[in-house]
Amino acid sequence: MKGFKDFIMRGNLVELAVAFVIGAAFAAVVTAFTKIIVELLAKAGGAPNFDEWQPGGLVSVGPFLTALVAFLIMAFVVYFFIVKPYEAAKARFEKPADEAVDPQIALLTEIRDQLARR
Repeated sequence: MKGFKDFIMRGNLVELAVAFVIGAAFAAVVTAFTKIIVELLAKAGGAPNFDEWQPGGLVSVGPFLTALVAFLIMAFVVYFFIVKPYEAAKARFEKPADEAVDPQIALLTEIRDQLARR
């Protein structure tokens, strides 16, 4: 029982569970937003639905194309409405990285600081 308790109380498991719950909720938001985009496309030029299309009698080509279009729309929405704004905000608020310090200067600084402490 102790091993199971240690496994459950491990920090990574709790973080993973929280990430899973937030990811599921976020997926619902992205799916709803994608439906809005599909509705706008449907009003503009017809719904991107190829389920009934069967070239050469292949019945699974149409649903595959519909799923592919839905995936591309979702990827577009995620990239341009989530990833790009996040990267822009991160670049704006992130502190600039310190320039790489020459190892010799770092060593001399360390020696100086140690001498000053004496």
